[in-house]
Amino acid sequence: MKTVAAVGEAGASVRWRKEPDAFQKPVYVTRPLLPNLDNFKDHLSDIWEAGWLSNSGSKARALEAELRDRLRAPQVSLFNNGTIALIVAAQALKLSGEVITTPFTFPATPHVLSWNNVTPVFADIDPETFTLDPACIEPLITSRTTGILAVHVYGMPCNVHAIQEVADAYGLKVIYDGAHAFGSEIDGQPITNFGDATMLSFHATKLFHTAEGGALVVRDPHLHKRIELLKNFGIKNEFQVTMPGINGKMNEIQAALGLLTLEMVEGERRARAAIGAVYRERLAGISGLQPFELPTNVRNSQQYFIIRIKKEAASVDRDTLYERLKQYNIFARKYFYPLCSDYSCYRSLPSSNPASLPVAHQASSEVLSLPFFGELGVDGANRVCDAIDFIMGSA
Repeated sequence: MKTVAAVGEAGASVRWRKEPDAFQKPVYVTRPLLPNLDNFKDHLSDIWEAGWLSNSGSKARALEAELRDRLRAPQVSLFNNGTIALIVAAQALKLSGEVITTPFTFPATPHVLSWNNVTPVFADIDPETFTLDPACIEPLITSRTTGILAVHVYGMPCNVHAIQEVADAYGLKVIYDGAHAFGSEIDGQPITNFGDATMLSFHATKLFHTAEGGALVVRDPHLHKRIELLKNFGIKNEFQVTMPGINGKMNEIQAALGLLTLEMVEGERRARAAIGAVYRERLAGISGLQPFELPTNVRNSQQYFIIRIKKEAASVDRDTLYERLKQYNIFARKYFYPLCSDYSCYRSLPSSNPASLPVAHQASSEVLSLPFFGELGVDGANRVCDAIDFIMGSA
């Protein structure tokens, strides 16, 4: 550990800062919840005894029931991953032509439109919530527009009421990518209560996971039936195939892991909340650095902890902080960077013009996702803050 002098303002005394020690092992943005291995083996024994590995076995049916109860959702369809779930949602809602979406998201969001032969149209985002800005949607609607695909970024709910108003006015379908929003609520209502369909991701990086996996939550029972057919090749019964479907089923091993990790979710939420409290307290006073905050009427999914580094006010910019944290074995993530509209496969779209997406481009240059998982603990969170404080203060 070494010390360096932090230069003060003219006339102020020099403050000596002690450089923190690096973590012995790499610390990444997240770490998957892993249940007791013996308990998982018990579930595997059940599966082996039944000899039923897929096609809505007992584990998948049990997990579906647990999720319906947890999410207060009457219609839940499990999938092998969230991307296939989104592809099926677009197919089930018969989206075509153009769909308005956000550039500030994971590539799967626009990709599912392309896989459905639908053109993504990128709209700018709200400067505070980073979600699709409803005011930017309407000017992009054309005779070819059939839907809106919005993302609850970092578990921050979209402006669901304003988006629905636009959708109702133009007869558009609304799909929400809720990959970050497991357990999120607005004014006590589950996030899945809004729109025509909501996708949830159960990837290993998510708070609740099945290693790989996902789900679609819908309120319309007829839409649910169509989704169930589409995810199983369109097979209605032994002799009838009613539509060209896909294989999107969750297998029994995934479901078994999900049943166990679901029991751990509330404990993990509490652990992450404690880590978030450390981050907020320790980082709030650093000039140019701003923790991303959710409104008080929103239940935090505790999926990510995001900070914004305002380059005009900070001593170092986001990219410098990102690189220097690696010296302390801290691997933060520039999430989301680059924008989807900057990918080579979408760059030529008219809606990808950077001049049309100023807020998204600014956000993409400022955000940094910090390590955020229960095993990090309060001590680990303080060590991350020590490193950030040292980097920002010694620049």
